[in-house]
Amino acid sequence: MAKRILFFSLTYYPFIGGAEVAIKEVTDRISLADYSFDMITLRFDSALPKFERFGNVDIFRIGFGYPGAKIQNFNKFPLFIMKYLYPFWALAYAVILHRRKPYDAISTIMTGYASFAALFFKFLFPKVPYIVRLDDGDPFEHYREKARITGPLFKQLFTKADFAVSTSTYLSGMAREMGYKGEIAIVPNGVNTEHFSQVYSKEELDALKEKLGKKDGDIYLVTTSRLVKKNACDDVVRALPFLSDNVKFLILGVGPDEGMLRELAGNLKVVGRVIFLGQIGHAEMPKYLKISDVYIRPSLSEGFGIVFVEAMVAGLPVITTPVGGITDFLIDRETGLFCEVRNPASIAQKVNLLISKASLREHIIKEGARMARERYDWNLVAKMMKEKVFDKVL
Repeated sequence: MAKRILFFSLTYYPFIGGAEVAIKEVTDRISLADYSFDMITLRFDSALPKFERFGNVDIFRIGFGYPGAKIQNFNKFPLFIMKYLYPFWALAYAVILHRRKPYDAISTIMTGYASFAALFFKFLFPKVPYIVRLDDGDPFEHYREKARITGPLFKQLFTKADFAVSTSTYLSGMAREMGYKGEIAIVPNGVNTEHFSQVYSKEELDALKEKLGKKDGDIYLVTTSRLVKKNACDDVVRALPFLSDNVKFLILGVGPDEGMLRELAGNLKVVGRVIFLGQIGHAEMPKYLKISDVYIRPSLSEGFGIVFVEAMVAGLPVITTPVGGITDFLIDRETGLFCEVRNPASIAQKVNLLISKASLREHIIKEGARMARERYDWNLVAKMMKEKVFDKVL
């Protein structure tokens, strides 16, 4: 009989980030004869059903919302109230589901508000194994601040866990710092290699270039990023004055920093060189990567950073910073280039290096794609999650 696992998360499909994609990709590849999966998440968009089966996960949506709500509305009234209420709503719902048909294990997706629902469930049902999953992108200081604000309760997210899984060596260190003493399995996020390496016709790519105004000789730096401080897109904008006018910055993503970035581009007189495209769907993303020349995100922190690996599979050289989990997969001048943190001049130097050194560029593209396929294909990651986490716990 299949073992039952319950996930807690503030967001899930169609509101997705790297952590949510990881859960779907992994669960889709695990036999339902071995495990069945439930998810309790928030219902931002009231048009979404309260219950839905998506892939191999039964999704239970709770809370209030309004029709057409987007992820960027999450931090605005009234939706932001739900994240504070989620631990209690989700706990009550989980107890009902557990009594109907008991769970064999529970798991967090990241260590945020949703994790408290899992912790409270563990308090009520101490015999049910509790898996804490670290897939966060914030720096250690963010978690130290949480620990100071909530006291011992935040640290209990780790100390009460029966097992921990992290996406990087960096995040494993954070679990230890928070007091977790048990076994940790490092299971990285993965990439859909077939999706991001797909081939488009010349006509399709030319049509997209024309739509974006890309001319012969233009160099497109591209990022697929939520526009928040940690992703440091402002440093790329600040680097543009150091680069020739044919170098432009393509931004795929939305977030609270968009207004600041537009104002910064105006102040630096590079408005025409920064192209805001908003939220581009996962299905269309590879096409935008294919018409670009360099993937760039000079992160201030990263738990893992699957977007970099996706760009590698798509055939782009990557420029980023040596922070967090990035150092698990990026080797300078082999699978990418490192620039300095908070240094626009360093970013410009690395961009110019890729433009001027064709042999280095081709070497990085080749090695990055090879490494991504060998280590981060979702089929490999799903096998690791099943064998190193679920099978071991249950």
